[in-house]
Amino acid sequence: MFKTLFLVIAVVAGGLALYPQWRAAHQAPPQLTIRYKAGSPATAAVARPWLEVVNTSPKRVLLSDVAIRYYFTADGTSSYAFNCVQAAVGCSNIAGETVAPADPATTADRYLQISFTPGAGSLAPGAKSGAIGLQLYRPDGRKLDQRDDRSFNAAATTFQPSKTVTGYLRGAHVWGDEPTSPTRRTGSTDHAAAPARASSAPRPRPAHPRGIMFDNFHYSGPDDPALHAHGWLVRTSPGGPGIHDTWSAAGVTFPAEKTAVGGQVLQLRASTDGTKAGTKQAEVQSSGTGFMTGTYAARIYFNDKPTSGRNGDHVNESFYTISPDNSRYSELDNEYMPNGGWGAPGPKLDTTSWYSADTGDRVTHKLTSSLQGWHTMMITAVHGVATYSVDGHKLFSSGGKYFPRQNMSINFNTWFVDLPFTGPRTWDMRVNWFYYKAGKAQSLTDVQKAVNNLYDSGTHYINTVPKS
Repeated sequence: MFKTLFLVIAVVAGGLALYPQWRAAHQAPPQLTIRYKAGSPATAAVARPWLEVVNTSPKRVLLSDVAIRYYFTADGTSSYAFNCVQAAVGCSNIAGETVAPADPATTADRYLQISFTPGAGSLAPGAKSGAIGLQLYRPDGRKLDQRDDRSFNAAATTFQPSKTVTGYLRGAHVWGDEPTSPTRRTGSTDHAAAPARASSAPRPRPAHPRGIMFDNFHYSGPDDPALHAHGWLVRTSPGGPGIHDTWSAAGVTFPAEKTAVGGQVLQLRASTDGTKAGTKQAEVQSSGTGFMTGTYAARIYFNDKPTSGRNGDHVNESFYTISPDNSRYSELDNEYMPNGGWGAPGPKLDTTSWYSADTGDRVTHKLTSSLQGWHTMMITAVHGVATYSVDGHKLFSSGGKYFPRQNMSINFNTWFVDLPFTGPRTWDMRVNWFYYKAGKAQSLTDVQKAVNNLYDSGTHYINTVPKS
């Protein structure tokens, strides 16, 4: 009897001793695998990480329950900006933010967190999200040194699993190795590393409503592929208005701006020395024309004085919509002229609804007042009436034949009505964000609430407007 009991105890003890080795050899597969490839060299103006989510669990996974963290090290004190360039699930379904963790690691004092809206769908067991092309850059235009970035791997020229990129499912850490940071206990001789404390658990993103378009202009420059992918064109084509054939990409930039929500803006610069050859005008317009009835809103910084050089130009700082042809011509204008133009003194804002550009058939309203600084410009066009407002204050309404008859594009530009004198000077207009709600008139309060929610969710760009 004692021999039998001893044998049982020995077997049990042996089993317990072998269990850790057995468990290590028979671990369940991770619920997610994050794959990565590098899209830029170690030193670059824009880092271009590519990511992909693989569902390695036996159950279907909602992408809205997934978050990814890509770790990097800040170069100096510059801020960082993110954008989505290309995604199989659609950039409109991807949100992102750069975060400074409370307890940074040596090679990871920042991370870029990516999450998904419900519109991204779900992954069956074994399915992949498809490639997600991202950008990480400095709005000050300085290059990034990625050699000390935890998640960067120059050798990863094709997709491969990366343990230096972490994945989360419903807030739980399920993939990759979170970075470590030194302990901070004063006087401690223990130099062991402790896990870095995340600033917050990744949270699911809400679904975006249908029929909206939003952009806060987080781009690296006029040649940024994300700018075109998100439906914007930088004008270089000939023609007017203003000084004909002087449209240039040189005046379109996206600088950091402390007074802007989100810290970055679209800047449109018109410059001249008083001659046509020395003049450059700037315009950004939507490449599509899927906009007609609804609410148009933009937060714009108007300038009453040039950024450099002599004052006095008849300069036009504009936000407007316009149809692509004359068959059913439609145009809704906001044109701010700090020094006036066309024989009328400034500062003034002309709000104009057009029926025909060929005959000049239009109705207009003039606000004689300085608009120096930030303002929310809005146009609502519903139920046959177009209404213009500034900061929630109604200016003017038009209806009848002066209501839009066909889809229009969105346009922002800065241009010279004429060139009254010589000498170099530059004028800047800035745009913080643009928002559109199809088919519905919204108040300033409604617009601001929607925009705030988009910023809070980490959304830089969204377009759920149905294709025309």
